[in-house]
Parts: sequence; C-alpha cells; structure tokens
Amino acid sequence: MADSKSTTSDRPDDPVFLHARREALVILAVWAAAMLWVVPYCYFFGYHPITESEQLKTIIGIPDWVFWGVFVPWGVCCLVSIGLSCWFIQDDDLEAE
Repeated sequence: MADSKSTTSDRPDDPVFLHARREALVILAVWAAAMLWVVPYCYFFGYHPITESEQLKTIIGIPDWVFWGVFVPWGVCCLVSIGLSCWFIQDDDLEAE
C-alpha cells in the first residue's frame, strides 16, 4: 500500500488537469476583480440620499452609478469572457492513454 501512494505522488499531473486548473484560476481572478469593483462602487455612489432630482446624474437615462457600477463591468466581463473562450481556453484530448 505504501508503494502505491509513493508512485502516484511521483507521477506528473495530467495536462488536462493543469489546463483546467489554470483556466479556473484565471476565471476566478476575473470574477474577483469584477466583484472588487462593483460592490464598493455601488455602495459608495449608490446608497446616499438625494434631496433634489437635479442632483441625480444620468447616462442614457439610467443613474450614473448604475452605469459605471453595473453595466460597464458587465460589458467588460462579457468581452473578457469572449476573449478567454476564443484565445485562452484550450481544447484537450480526453482519450485514455
């Protein structure tokens, strides 16, 4: 039993596993960056009382904090996702050796 454990730890990792782990870490980093932008931005710019309607700035008819805090990051994440799927994520052969 001890020999079987040592041979599995000496064996190199499967390339499919390494690619999947790298891709997952990149996707997690993109998600974390988006969250670190959206949550504080919306908190600091969206949750304050407005006494007059003239104080509310709009872009394309929506409040500016929603545009910069939700729509722009959403669009950037869509473009990054398209870029990742076209040029970064690899198609691996899953046939058994």
